[in-house]
Formats: sequence, C-alpha cells, structure tokens
Amino acid sequence: MSNTIRQLRGELGWSQAHLADLLNVSRQTVNAIETGRYDPSLPLAFTISRLFKQSIESIFTPDQEPT
Repeated sequence: MSNTIRQLRGELGWSQAHLADLLNVSRQTVNAIETGRYDPSLPLAFTISRLFKQSIESIFTPDQEPT
C-alpha cells in the first residue's frame, strides 16, 4: 500500500517524531508506514485521516495487483 503521509507531514513542517507523538506510536512506526514496510491498523488509519483532515482513501492507496 502506498500513502501520502510523508508529503502531508512535510506540508505541515512536522517531524516523524512529532507525528509519532500525535499518533501515540513510535517514530520507527511512522517511518515504516511512510516507506510502505508496515500497513497501519484500521483504527490507526482512521486516526491518521482525522489528524490530516482527509479521507483514508485520499491518504492510502492499494498497490496495483499484477495482471
């Protein structure tokens, strides 16, 4: 799954550590989500969408499945 969290965070001037504090997760978790190594739980995805005031679908997009 890809996401726009790094871009959204950058637009607000937030560090990964600041976002992690707001989400009550570790900075490493934020890094793993941003780089696509970890997909957030549904409750965490909802929290992220509320924090950035955007829909989950506008932040997270599924990777294309091979045809």
